[in-house]
Amino acid sequence: MSHGVHRGVLKDGKHDNREKFIKKLIKKNSKIIFDIYGMDKIQPVWGNNFIEAISKSQMGLNLSRGKPAKYYSSDRIAQLLGNGLLTFIDKDTQLIDLIGKDSVIYYSNLDDLSYKINKYKKDKKQAKKIAKKGRDIYLKHFNSTIVSDYMLSKLFDYKSSNNFIWTK
Repeated sequence: MSHGVHRGVLKDGKHDNREKFIKKLIKKNSKIIFDIYGMDKIQPVWGNNFIEAISKSQMGLNLSRGKPAKYYSSDRIAQLLGNGLLTFIDKDTQLIDLIGKDSVIYYSNLDDLSYKINKYKKDKKQAKKIAKKGRDIYLKHFNSTIVSDYMLSKLFDYKSSNNFIWTK
């Protein structure tokens, strides 16, 4: 998390609206180790440092700024799912329509998220199965070739041979 996309460092006097939620989540789950960057004077990490940090993780929270919006996510979703982390997403994003119900964990509030984090921390086999499915679906349907083809088909008005799951 940071106070601006890929800005590099935290800015004095700036706060992110997600900090309260994350602090409550950490407090509620004191037996779980959270690796949080971009708040409490811990600088955000980018590039290879980011990949190294998530490679040491089993789970990731895809928490965007503001209220969840239909089908919205930052690029974090690609990084989490694409690298095979069990990913938690607010159900109000309605991303279940695009990604499916068995490939990520959808939560409805802080208590539900806490429950599910603890559940999958214990059930590592099921967590890995869901994370793998999420990675496979994301790489199949949202890879750069597919997304680029979609944009080019719109720009140059041609019918693509690809099936874009977000146009259904």
